[in-house]
Amino acid sequence: MQADESLRGRLLIASPALVDANFARAVVLITEHNAEGAMGVVLNRPSETEVEDVAPELAPIAGAEPVFIGGPVQPQALVVLAEFADPEAAAWIVAADVGFVSAGADEESLERAIRRGRVYAGYSGWGSGQLESELAEDSWIVEAPLPAELFPDDPAALWREVLARKGGQYALIARMPDDPSLN
Repeated sequence: MQADESLRGRLLIASPALVDANFARAVVLITEHNAEGAMGVVLNRPSETEVEDVAPELAPIAGAEPVFIGGPVQPQALVVLAEFADPEAAAWIVAADVGFVSAGADEESLERAIRRGRVYAGYSGWGSGQLESELAEDSWIVEAPLPAELFPDDPAALWREVLARKGGQYALIARMPDDPSLN
């Protein structure tokens, strides 16, 4: 894979044919993609657990939001995706001013460096060539994100909204019911 083929900073929108429970109707922000594999976080899977209940030290960053399910890999690990007022404070930047919080960052400096953030339990990962195979099978639709889509106000609507915005046949897919056999 060449560096210019990286999907880092792009969205993967699950095709309707992708029925894996971890990814059905998921929208994944790809946070790293290279010859060794890819990783990302599912943007539209809020859990029932509040950040305050599991990581009170992160509550000032996440506000009154729940922990989101970032993916099936290391679900016990928490990662924080944030929009940085000071990108130099990020562990690494994914796109524009959005990136990950460093595990060793202190709370006070984070509150100054971050405009908003979300806490994710786990992440999504693909081994070398795995994501490319899934793309060849049309399991995913690739799209550049709009800034608001990285921290959606209505995560349940994100899948439909991104597909509708893409237009054409994708707008038709966006209107499909969850179970087309019930239509």
